[in-house]
Amino acid sequence: MAVMRVNPTRMELTRLKKRLAVARRGHKLLKDKRDEMMKKFLELVRSNKELREKVEKMLMEAHASFLIARAVLSTEVLEEALMLPKESVSLEVSTENIMSVDVPVLDYKTKNNDSGDIFPYGFISTSGELDGAIATLSEVLPHMLELARKEKAAQLLAQEIEKTRRRVNALEYVMIPQLTETIKYITMKLDETERGNLTRLMKVKDMMLEQAHQFEAKLYQSDGA
Repeated sequence: MAVMRVNPTRMELTRLKKRLAVARRGHKLLKDKRDEMMKKFLELVRSNKELREKVEKMLMEAHASFLIARAVLSTEVLEEALMLPKESVSLEVSTENIMSVDVPVLDYKTKNNDSGDIFPYGFISTSGELDGAIATLSEVLPHMLELARKEKAAQLLAQEIEKTRRRVNALEYVMIPQLTETIKYITMKLDETERGNLTRLMKVKDMMLEQAHQFEAKLYQSDGA
């Protein structure tokens, strides 16, 4: 791992040690966040799978009923029966926060003059299969909206998990090793400088002692003369 280009000083060493502590704490927090998001993502995927299977089954039933109704009714009668729907749907979209990710919340309301009657036609000229198809579609609508919400939430969570994974890897394999190596390099440089200073001090001390000895010797010789 390449060492950062910094001045090997004690001030820089202190600054890098603080950065390393922050990086390690951030790495732990991001790992915890990633693991928790993965747990929620897997729960959401399992729930989404069950709901998708249910929705697909109901849609297939509705489609089969429509095929039978189309076979027994003429195109004109079928189009006339479905021309004016009796029920309208309004949809409100809001968001909720899951692990710092804003996921959509879909709230729908149906408007009908008669809440017990969803069929926009009389029963004399139509078939029971058409009634079954309309009833099934009315039942499957809230499940389809919930499925759309869960799939979008899973998509957003997956994107956030990928971003968090990249940040974790960048800290784990790039920043933290680089800071560790740089701190080690500065520490070695400072120790080397300290040993060099100590060696110079010892040499200076030896020189001063030698000068002192020479001075004492000269004084002794002067006193002897």
